[in-house]
Parts: sequence; structure tokens; C-alpha cells
Amino acid sequence: MDNPRNLMLAAVLSIALLFGWEFVVDRMYPVAEVATDAPRRTVVAVERLTDEAPAKIKRTREGGLQDAQDLALEQKDLAADLTAPGRVKIDAPEVVGSINPVGARIDDVELKSHRETVAKNSGPVRLFSPAGTPAQQFAQFGWVGQGVKVPDANTVWQASGGPLAPGKPVTLTWDNGQGQLFTIRFTIDDQYMITAEQTMANTSAAPVLAQPYAFINRTSRTASQDTWTVHSGPIGAFAGAVDFSNNYDDVAKAGEVTPAGAPNWVGFTDIYWLSALVPQDKAAAKADFRAVDSEHYRADLIYDPVTVPAGKALSRTTRLFAGAKESEVLDSYEDAGVAKFGLAIDWGWFRWFEVPIFWLLKHLYQLVGNFGLAIILLTFVIRGLMFPVAQKQFASMAQMRAVQPKMKALQERYKDDKQQLSQEMAKLYKEEKVNPLTGCLPIFIQIPVFFALYKTLQLSVEMRHKPFLLWIDDLSAPDPSHIVNLFGLLHFTPPTILGLGVLGLVYGLTMWATIRINPSAMDPTQQQIMSLMPWVMMFAISSWPAGFLLYWIASNMLTLTQQSYLSSKYSKFERRRESPDRTAPP
Repeated sequence: MDNPRNLMLAAVLSIALLFGWEFVVDRMYPVAEVATDAPRRTVVAVERLTDEAPAKIKRTREGGLQDAQDLALEQKDLAADLTAPGRVKIDAPEVVGSINPVGARIDDVELKSHRETVAKNSGPVRLFSPAGTPAQQFAQFGWVGQGVKVPDANTVWQASGGPLAPGKPVTLTWDNGQGQLFTIRFTIDDQYMITAEQTMANTSAAPVLAQPYAFINRTSRTASQDTWTVHSGPIGAFAGAVDFSNNYDDVAKAGEVTPAGAPNWVGFTDIYWLSALVPQDKAAAKADFRAVDSEHYRADLIYDPVTVPAGKALSRTTRLFAGAKESEVLDSYEDAGVAKFGLAIDWGWFRWFEVPIFWLLKHLYQLVGNFGLAIILLTFVIRGLMFPVAQKQFASMAQMRAVQPKMKALQERYKDDKQQLSQEMAKLYKEEKVNPLTGCLPIFIQIPVFFALYKTLQLSVEMRHKPFLLWIDDLSAPDPSHIVNLFGLLHFTPPTILGLGVLGLVYGLTMWATIRINPSAMDPTQQQIMSLMPWVMMFAISSWPAGFLLYWIASNMLTLTQQSYLSSKYSKFERRRESPDRTAPP
């Protein structure tokens, strides 16, 4: 088994794992069914579910509005809504935006450190937009109750303080005129977490029943693609386990989904962004996902009802995360007590291997300041660690090629007796001290590396919009060059299967070179397969992230170097082994 054949098999198995692993796991280890007998409870009746069929929405890898009319309408609506009087500004280190005093909504959030596109003059990523806009997404805080007048979606709150920043809280107040004063005090940290302390002071002469709540409302029109390897849609941690089992279509079909277990946090995720509500510790609460209409969805968090005696107050503190899924930031919140928050990044079953690869890649980036160079250095590190295995593999290859004439003679002699052939082959392997499985070991070592790097490039917002050299301005996206349309001179976008770029072509050529440097296979059919494989693979993976292609190109180049060295080293061994007067390696 020669090295290119191993590389081909590793590639095929990697692709099978990338697209088939979760498919198989879902059937072998099915997720527990969503509880359908959960008791109904009082919820906030702000919108009503309709029977309208879900609209077909074109979603991209990153998500966001795609229709030109939607984009134009969004800008028009933002210009009108965000200039309305009374809004309280948010100006924190990572977040900028405003709070709408109507309905106590946080509906204007932009992320300072992340741009919409790779263009340097691109504006910041907009995560939240007001209700009624094409990109609607917001968080709302309030109460439901019995025997008490509570604020609703149209209540105009009185604001004090601001702009909201670390150490500078904002307070919203509303007096219902019946003896209850409602207060929401907002604070924000230096990352993406906003804390809302909701208080109802009962100054009347009678007790009242109240339930604080919070919810996130969003459109699925801006959602990123939900695939077997990357989850997009409703997400949360319940009883200490992250639930990836529902997407928007599931919620639309069911109308309401109530995951089992107490909520640790609940919200919506895209490939890079997350909005989530974190309930107060040790405060009884429930959470669910619901479809509001054909494209709008809610993640509800509602605390259990509490009777507030006369002269007393009820307070609940809920945190809102609205930001980028930066691994270190999520892990820091998890360390501070938000259960399983780091797993909002859908690392999958191989996170035990993916996270160390990502950690190494980040440290190499800090060393060289370019993620493309960091990927190349990662290739050197991995291939260096694998060199002893490669050396053993080449020794096995040399042994196998040396005994090929004897194997072929046995195949001819026992072609009609398969059982006897198997026995004779086993005897030959034992006599010649040959292990035919040794050459397969690098396959199983490379597969998790390929998979880990693929997931890292797909999931980590730290890789988003990171350039390499020349035209490669985003290593997490496919190579933007297209040979088929003459690099943009012909005004059309090739289909994915024909989207061959420069990196894809270089990958094909380097793979072809690794095959050429090795002796040809004895079987003509195998020779034809090996000669076609580089060009098939070239088209098959050209649409993958540019950083992944860069890794394989660097790996192929190192393979060529290793093969040249090891082939010269073991060629003498093969000649001696084939000599009639030599029966054992020197």
C-alpha cells in the first residue's frame, strides 16, 4: 500500500466522516424525544401563531439578508426606528447599539470587533434589529400576573442613566398606578453579556401574583445554514446538557417545543453568533421554543409565579448574551458558572481532538501574525510528529514491493483455491516478516487531523475574515478565484462542482506529483484509478475553506520531500531484498 493510496483513502474517509458521522450517530444514539406532556403555563401573549406555511428562505453559510429588496428595506427601517426619541444608547467595548424604552426591548446591537464583509470599510455585524424590520431580532423583558396590571409590548418606560457601558447602568421604571412599581436595571460587562435585574415593588395593601419573563424573538430569514456538521437554530443547555436537536423547521412543525430539564441557558445560534438568555441561579424557571408565524420564532424564559405580599418586592436577574461565539469568551462565562456555555460552538463528537488543534493554531497565529502561515506551521508540526510513522510505513511499503513477485506467483498458482491462497499468503507474510496493515496506520492518524481542521475553519469566528496572501482574504471561506469564469472576466458564477480556484488546482497538481514520485501500481485498473484521483479530488474539495486547501497543499509538499528522502533510503533495501542471495534485510 503506497503513500498516495493512503492519502486518497484518508481523504475519502474524511469526507465520509464529515458528512456522515452525525447522520449515523443520530440513528445509533437518537436524541430523547421532546416532552409533549409538559404542563401548559402562563406565557407572554405578544404575538399569535398563524397557520401560514413556512416560507422558503435561501440561507447561506454565514446567514444574513440575501434579497436586495430586504436589504434596502432594512436600511430604511433602521434609519426610521433608531432615530426615534427616547432610545438609550449602548456603548460598551465590544457592543454598540440602543435600548428601546417602548416594551423594554434590547433591539439594536452591533458587534464592534466583527465586520459584515471582508472589505475594510465594511460596517460592524448587526446582530439585533427592531421588531418589524426584515432582520428582526430582539430581547424583551417583562411580567405576567394575576390581579395586577403589568407592562406590555407597548408600555413606554422611563429611562435614567446611560449610555449603557461597564460601570454605567441604565434603569427603566414604570408605575402602573395601582400600587406596583416595575423596574429593570441593565448593566453590561466588557464583552457581550447584558444583565437585566427585574423588580416589582408591591406598595398596595393586598398581595399580587407575578411572573418575570424574558424572551428572544428573531426571524429565520437571516439564519445561517443548518447542516449535519454545523447546527443553526434553537439551542440551549438543559439540566447540564446542550440540546442541538431542534432546528427552525422542527419548531415550525410542532408550534412549540419544550426541552426536558431545567434551563441553564436558552436562545438561538448561527454559525458565528449567539443570542441566549441565562436565568438566575437557583430560581425556578422553564424555557421553550415557539413559532410565532411562518418565519419568526421565540426562545422563552419564564420564572415560576410568586405571590408578592403587600409592602414586599420580587426580583429576578436574567443575563442576555448577544455576541460572537469566541471560544475564550464563552469558556470564561462557563468558568463563571454558565453551564456548558463553551459548547454553544458545535464542536461535535470529536471536540476532544478539535479543541487542542484549535488551541495550537491560535498560538501559532500569535507567533507569526498570519493564520495562513499558522496553518502551514501546523502542517510542519503534525507531519513532524508523524514522521516516525511515515518512516515505518515506507519500510512496510518497501517490504511489500519486495515480495510482490512471490505474491503474484502465489496468486497465479492458487487462483482457483481461495482458502489455500489465504493460507499461503499468511505464511509468506510470516516468513518475510511483512505486515500488510502497517501502511494503513497513517490513515487513522490523519483522519482526525483533517476533521479537526475542517471543523475549526468552519466554526471558529476567530478564523472568519482572516487573510493569507494576495487574493486569499478569508481563510474560512472558499477560494474566491474561479478558473472557469476566467477569474471574473466572464460575468457568471460557476456552480459549486465547477468552482475550481487556484488553490484547488495547486492541490490537484501537488497530489498528482506525490503519486508520480512513487512506483506505479502493478494492477492496470489501480493505475488508472490513481491517475484520475487527484483531478477528481481537485474538483470535489475546491469549494471547501481556503485554509483547509492550504493545509493539504502544504501537507502534499512535505509528503513529496519525505517521499524523496525515504524512497532513496529504502530503494537500496528493496534491491537487496530482491537479490537472490539475500533473504533478510541488512
